[in-house]
Amino acid sequence: MMRVLVSGASGLIGSVLQPALLSAGRSVAKLVRRAPAPDEVQWDPTRPMDPQKLAGYEAVIHLAGKNIAGRWTEKFKREVRESRVTGTRTLATAAAESFRQTGMPRVFVAASATGYYGDRGNEELTEASAPGRGFLADVCQEWEAAAQPAAKAGVRVVHFRLGVVLAKSGGALKAMLPAFRLGLGGRIGDGRQFMSWVAIDDVVSAFVFALSNEPVRGPVNVVASEPVRNAEFVRTLAKTLHRPAIFPLPAFVVRAALGEMGEALLLASQRVSPMELEKARYSFLYPELGPALRHVLGMG
Repeated sequence: MMRVLVSGASGLIGSVLQPALLSAGRSVAKLVRRAPAPDEVQWDPTRPMDPQKLAGYEAVIHLAGKNIAGRWTEKFKREVRESRVTGTRTLATAAAESFRQTGMPRVFVAASATGYYGDRGNEELTEASAPGRGFLADVCQEWEAAAQPAAKAGVRVVHFRLGVVLAKSGGALKAMLPAFRLGLGGRIGDGRQFMSWVAIDDVVSAFVFALSNEPVRGPVNVVASEPVRNAEFVRTLAKTLHRPAIFPLPAFVVRAALGEMGEALLLASQRVSPMELEKARYSFLYPELGPALRHVLGMG
């Protein structure tokens, strides 16, 4: 039985990932900041970690990081950056030393995001594409670089560049649902920006897949193979909910209300391809948007 240590286990993805790992025959322990329970390991992301705490864990999945939803003040952005970069470096450094001493962990799978690519219009983006510009692109580059101590030591490091995760209990979809259920939804801006989405079931399935598939390493785009423009996304969501989608949200309103965050998360266009997952022959559970939305919303 593979023993897996998970940070950020109480978050949107972590809370779904744990039962998925158990169902796949893995044992799971959680990294926590508070006093640990028997199935937990305590750490402080801002301080060096004793590598012996990783002894016996074949895999580490690193999900912890401050939520990027909020007003992007300089203080907020600094906290987002530090929560990702510092925490990843702390864990990767401990993983590197543990691997040198014991040969474990053998794999380190860390969350990243398609924000790595920035706003790229209609350009098709693969893992080989250059990074973009802007706050999120810069953070993602530093975030991934922070795992280098583990990679240099010989640990198989995987960077999961997550797209827009579709889940009823959190993320972008949860934020959109109240307006759409009232029939007040509509396209954002001109609606032409690409959204690279993925059902949360495929996110957790891809994590399980990566743990036991040696060829999966380096950056991996975790997105469905068919990104859609925002206008198509909102039409499909409205249809799924049996509501109209006739109230557009103009770009100037997004910029005025949400500032830099709205520009980066709602108006930027990213047409991302899951090339590495497809090369590894990962089979998506929900490759099409309509069935994915119906599933995550519990509508068949």
